[in-house]
Amino acid sequence: MRYFAFMSDRIVLIKNCRIVNEGSITEGDVKIVDKRIEKIAKSISEPKAKTLIIDAKGKYLLPGMIDDQVHFRDPGLIHKADIFTESMAAVAGGVTSYMDMPNTLPNTLTQELLNEKYKLGAEKSIANYSFFMGVNKNNLEEVLKTDNESVCGVTDDGLYFDDDEGILANYPDYLEKLFSKVETLVALHSEDDAIIKQNTEKYRKQFGNEIPFEYHSKIRSEEACVTATKRVLEIAKRHQTRFHLYHVSTAAEANLLDKGNQIRDKRITGEACVHHLMFNDQDYEELGRWIKWNPSIKTKADQEGLLKALIDGKLDIIATDHAPHTKEEKLGNYFGSKSGGPLVQHALPSVLELHHLGKLTLPEVAEKTAHNVAEIYRMVDRGYIREGYFADLVLVSDEKPWFVREKNLLYKCGWSPFLGRKFHFDITHTFVNGRLVFANGKIDPAERGMRLMFEKER
Repeated sequence: MRYFAFMSDRIVLIKNCRIVNEGSITEGDVKIVDKRIEKIAKSISEPKAKTLIIDAKGKYLLPGMIDDQVHFRDPGLIHKADIFTESMAAVAGGVTSYMDMPNTLPNTLTQELLNEKYKLGAEKSIANYSFFMGVNKNNLEEVLKTDNESVCGVTDDGLYFDDDEGILANYPDYLEKLFSKVETLVALHSEDDAIIKQNTEKYRKQFGNEIPFEYHSKIRSEEACVTATKRVLEIAKRHQTRFHLYHVSTAAEANLLDKGNQIRDKRITGEACVHHLMFNDQDYEELGRWIKWNPSIKTKADQEGLLKALIDGKLDIIATDHAPHTKEEKLGNYFGSKSGGPLVQHALPSVLELHHLGKLTLPEVAEKTAHNVAEIYRMVDRGYIREGYFADLVLVSDEKPWFVREKNLLYKCGWSPFLGRKFHFDITHTFVNGRLVFANGKIDPAERGMRLMFEKER
């Protein structure tokens, strides 16, 4: 904990690190003053008495991961997670900024409720934060009041569009209205409800209520995803809305997206999530309910296709869809087990594991977890290791492999789909706005992140 005592000086010098940034890896030093990166150079000297000096020899310095899709469950569902506990897990996992979904209690469907969530973020969040405005059939006027510069976007993720069922992708007439009027970024969950219902009844007739968990990928099928995604993309393209497609789970969907030359020029973007990259339907036999997500984890071919789409530029970023439930809420049969699980503490280690396996370069890791997220959302002064930018930084080491154990989990729900998994990269230090909030397994719980800000034009 001695590191945290030094932080009142507000000057930090990271020495001898391998800087992973903007397509290259260079060796050098990084000086942080107050919240921002002041200098990047081959060698920087500062008086020891006034500076916290961290010798990072052998370690890589990356921009902190920006996770654009989390469910921190606060307010209203804090028995399973809250902003404080999950932001602790986030910084321990190298996530320095996040964007939270509106399916809390109450749902974030008014500007007043949105502002209340921002107050919670300021009080409780160790990482930087933003909160999406929720959209349903009754609140379009409220949605249109959303401020582009201080709110990340609008979404239906986790919400029912029509009170008790359905997501927005199933209501094309309303999509036409929304996309024709909104000026902020719209991010949507895309599955076809009618196909899912049809598949559910098919397997309920076969198995009753005891449907095996491996049938989740057949119920929430490729057809359900592709059908809805085609529908939404057609409307978004017609209106040229800034549209972001959440948690793409099939290679077929990824191939519907354009590669594009420059990320800032793309009006339509998409993401893959950690669980769709790290698991496939062969894992249901062992993990069952613990990898039950919506959209479902699908085939090995889909898993490989998503990774290829990331490398090719059809998919742009990697997120988590961190959606914790208690262990009790995951138990029961297929219909009783809730979909979703905790991921932020193991998101960046998972992506770095893909690098260890030779599937992603380190510059690609930085691009897909930080650079491109900042560009898609038009974030102000974040997502890169640049002089003048906020110092949201992560030091990682590949010198000592480690295992995910219950004793090193920080999630309030107390479990992980990665329990027992070996990772080869370890997060050793995390900086949020220049403050060292995590060092060698210990967190400074006194620090608070900042509200993320965005460019006016999306």
